[in-house]
Amino acid sequence: MSYKTASPDRYGLLKEYARENRRNATLAESVLWNSLRKGISGEKFLRQHVIGDYIVDFVSCHGGLIIEVDGGYHSEPLQQENDKLREEELERMGYHMLRFSNEEVLNDIETVLNEIDKYFNEQR
Repeated sequence: MSYKTASPDRYGLLKEYARENRRNATLAESVLWNSLRKGISGEKFLRQHVIGDYIVDFVSCHGGLIIEVDGGYHSEPLQQENDKLREEELERMGYHMLRFSNEEVLNDIETVLNEIDKYFNEQR
């Protein structure tokens, strides 16, 4: 998978937003990061990483997997449409996306981790 970065005129701003997001992670993002940083299926993850003109919650650049942890506002119709367009663009770049709700991460982290592991096992 080749690495894609933002347009030069936006990269600095996006990188600063990503740093801010890392400093102010949600509880669900922190819980998932504590598991992902240990590695799943031998894959290394980055958090709040710039890809194209987007900041993704977590990405395995080598494995081509983006993981998004969605709060309640992602159930709003306009946000769902924006999420769909964003996901399509990232898939055109060669990534696959898995989405989990805050509740899934906080209440059933083992199932979330199993789904991530299953993705990598299916790719091999």
